[in-house]
Amino acid sequence: MIEMKVAGIALDAATRHPIVLLRDSSERRALPIYIGQDQARAIHSALENQPPPRPLTHDLMVNFLEEWQMSLDRVIIHSLQDNTFYAVLTIRQGDVKKEIDARPSDAIAIAIRMNTPIWVMEEVLADASIPVDRDADEAERRAFRDFISNLRPEDFAQRGGLSS
Repeated sequence: MIEMKVAGIALDAATRHPIVLLRDSSERRALPIYIGQDQARAIHSALENQPPPRPLTHDLMVNFLEEWQMSLDRVIIHSLQDNTFYAVLTIRQGDVKKEIDARPSDAIAIAIRMNTPIWVMEEVLADASIPVDRDADEAERRAFRDFISNLRPEDFAQRGGLSS
C-alpha cells in the first residue's frame, strides 16, 4: 500500500466532471478519481478548512465517531472494478477494529476532516495512476539500466555473503 495525499479537486476538461486528485509522497504518481459535485464540494470545503453553518453528512459522521469515542485509523482504496473505485474506512473503538465499505469520495471527505491517512493498494495505482514527473521517471530508468549493465557476478557473491 502507498500513502497518498489529496492534491486537490479538478475538472475533467472534456466532461467537466469533478475529479479528486491523490498524490504519493514523492509526487511522482497521481491517482485521479471521478466524483460527484456534492462530494467535490465536501472535499473542497474540508481542504479549505471551511466548516458549514450546520453539519453536513460528512461532518455528522465525524461528530458521530468522535461522540462514540471511535477513531478512523485509515482509509484504504483497495480495488478498481469496471472503472469504479472501492474503499473501506478502518474504524477503531478501543480494541475493536472494523472495516466499513465506503465510496472513495466519502471516505476521502471524512479522512480530511479527521486528519486520517489515505492508502491506496499498489495494484490500483498500477492500473489507474498517471505519472506526474516523467523526467524523474526516465532518470530512474536510466540509472537502473546503468546499474544493471555494470553489474558483475562477483557483486552477487559479495552482497549475499556467499563465498567461493
